[in-house]
Amino acid sequence: MIRADDLDHCREAIRTGSLSFHAASKLLPAKVRDPALALYAFCRLADDEVDEGDQKASAVLRLRDRLDRAYAGTPMDAPEDRAFAAIIADFDMPRALPEALLEGLAWDASERRYDTLSDVRAYSARVASAVGAMMCVLMRVRDPDALARACDLGVAMQLTNIARDVGEDARAGRIYLPLDWLKDAGLDTESFLYDPRATPAVRIMVRRLLAEARRLYVRSEAGINALPRDARLGIWAARLIYDGIGKEVRRQQFDSITCRAHTKTWQKLGWMAQAAGRTALSAVTPRSPVIFAPALGEVQFLVDAAGRKTGTQGRTKAVLDILSDLAAREAAIGKGRPIA
Repeated sequence: MIRADDLDHCREAIRTGSLSFHAASKLLPAKVRDPALALYAFCRLADDEVDEGDQKASAVLRLRDRLDRAYAGTPMDAPEDRAFAAIIADFDMPRALPEALLEGLAWDASERRYDTLSDVRAYSARVASAVGAMMCVLMRVRDPDALARACDLGVAMQLTNIARDVGEDARAGRIYLPLDWLKDAGLDTESFLYDPRATPAVRIMVRRLLAEARRLYVRSEAGINALPRDARLGIWAARLIYDGIGKEVRRQQFDSITCRAHTKTWQKLGWMAQAAGRTALSAVTPRSPVIFAPALGEVQFLVDAAGRKTGTQGRTKAVLDILSDLAAREAAIGKGRPIA
């Protein structure tokens, strides 16, 4: 069980660091809400360590060690780590799921760019759908169809984040738009990063990202209605709140360069009311055949892991390779050598 003081710390971390999830979490039953807050606090800590620090590779390698300790039952003496170790023990959390998140953060640390929309979905699977799959585990949901739809929701949310943050990312030297889209539009990537502008071509790219997110939001709905009834309200709220961010980007004419979309408290309350209506309808609505849609190829490994179709121990070669590359980069920096 999660210690009460550790849970209080995690709850406060989410209250100040992730307003959208904090709002939606209030609608989850306590048996899901409490471990979910602890899970999000650990994931948020991991993301902040890599995103905000100057030594990103070192941050990922430290997170690797913290994950090792949590799975060994000897977590680092920090509230998020102790709480996450309790989740591992209480819910038999497949190791492949947090390791997928770690891999996505390693991609960020190595400043990876993405050639195609499929590559962006693969990144989104790691940094967002992995969390969605872990949420299903907290709800004791292991059905592959429900897991596939949860992963749809994760990818949709991350695509929404990317669409909202194009300008902010560019000014930080990061780009998550598919590079082949820039090439087709006649835009040079480095020139765009040097001077990002909300040109018609860039607005079209933002619109395309949100269209893909919208498709996946709609697909995810069948999965929400397959969750335990007392958990549906919170997930419906999360789905509607994040989609609301995309609607704000649309309202700004897909300009996420000169402004960043924000949602207001009254809007969140409205989406929560909509979530209540959707949840009530789910009790009398026949099961949608969309639940059986194949999983995105980019998330299938998460569905298999959460559904216990693959082992939970040991890292995949892909994760080992990226961690090895980061360790080599750190060693080169330490010795003053140029990075290849």
